[in-house]
Amino acid sequence: MSRPFQTRWRDRIIHFDEMERSSIQATEAKYKSQTASPGPEAVLFSAKTAFGSAVVAEAVPAEDHTVWVAGFESYSLDHRYYEIAHESLKDQFAHYYLLLKDVSGATRAIQPFLVVSQDLATGTPAVFRSILGHIRGRFPGFLKLRMLMVGCSAGEGDIVRESRSGDIEWTVDALGKSLMPVAQHFKAMLIVFKDFPSHYRPSLDRLGTSGYKRIPSMPATKLCLDFPDFEAFLKTRVSYSIRKNLRRKFRKTEGDHRTGFEVVTDLTPYIDEVYPLYRQTLDRSQLKFEELTKSYLCELGRRMPERAKFFIWRQEGKIVAFASTIIHNGVLRDNYIGLDYSVALAYHLYFVTLRDTIVWALQNQIHTYHSAPLNYDPKYHFRMELEPLDLYVRAPNGLFNQLFKRILPLLEPTRYDPIVPKFPNASELW
Repeated sequence: MSRPFQTRWRDRIIHFDEMERSSIQATEAKYKSQTASPGPEAVLFSAKTAFGSAVVAEAVPAEDHTVWVAGFESYSLDHRYYEIAHESLKDQFAHYYLLLKDVSGATRAIQPFLVVSQDLATGTPAVFRSILGHIRGRFPGFLKLRMLMVGCSAGEGDIVRESRSGDIEWTVDALGKSLMPVAQHFKAMLIVFKDFPSHYRPSLDRLGTSGYKRIPSMPATKLCLDFPDFEAFLKTRVSYSIRKNLRRKFRKTEGDHRTGFEVVTDLTPYIDEVYPLYRQTLDRSQLKFEELTKSYLCELGRRMPERAKFFIWRQEGKIVAFASTIIHNGVLRDNYIGLDYSVALAYHLYFVTLRDTIVWALQNQIHTYHSAPLNYDPKYHFRMELEPLDLYVRAPNGLFNQLFKRILPLLEPTRYDPIVPKFPNASELW
């Protein structure tokens, strides 16, 4: 590598159903003004493209609000969820809206994105990070890159549906042509489609012709709830040794320190008790991206009451665990959890919360349990399946992109997780 390229590299591094519909309509007017902006002052950047134009805005213009709402209404994480994440996590990420317009100037789709500086070494082995530490002694920002991320800052990504046909093909093609100038405007060294479920591959794989490379992100997991009750699940799905071990764990919470739970829609009355539990769990995680706020957890129940459900577990009246979930179209998405680690390990609270959530889901006609990434060991023993999540990555700089595509597979985190390869469908990650 020549000295001039090193200099340019260093200079560009950055340190650093009907009831549901009526409920949405009931809250829409209340919160519309928080994301709608009537004037041109919200527009940050505009570029002509082969399909029309791409406009970057800090907020959704009032005249395009219908397009914004319709684009996400079929997804479990609808437009309200993005608004909650944008408002409550604004101190961690710079959130923006990419308005994709056709040649007539009509807005056809609005895709949210964020700009963030990220350490690419996160999730790599300690030996690699140790070697990297020596390099960063001279180049502190090495592999800490400013990124433009398409998707959601607090969850999986979805491609917004185009307003005329209701599909995503036009959106994907428009994104492929517009993201390069947008990334250059924000001085981003990488463009990343963050955590997109594998069912998008038939559409997103077309980005390969534009220089993008697909690699696995840390996968989600799922369990099809096609059994009558939890006991039947243990008998038919779980090995004898694991079943025996789980029953021993559960007995420990059925005596003097019995753990009971309730399900609520609004977490606000409990937020001061449960938030420290979330922080305990977050602090123990080796892989971190977003850090939830109290506002995020409270606003979920206020704005999405027909989808948000919060599970709260108590021992002797004291809250010792909670889980934040989203329910939509028969799928329960178990997104975030908090545990009191002064008792969590002794009373196997993670397994208790998993059991109780599955039991509640069965009782409420849920057909699929979906869990967020990480903590794969108990999920493996519960015989869950991996649900692949994909990253599509490219660098705006063509020379750097060719080099980076070669080393990218060495940086993707799934290759270093000891449990993920044990899942029967681990090969689906690629």
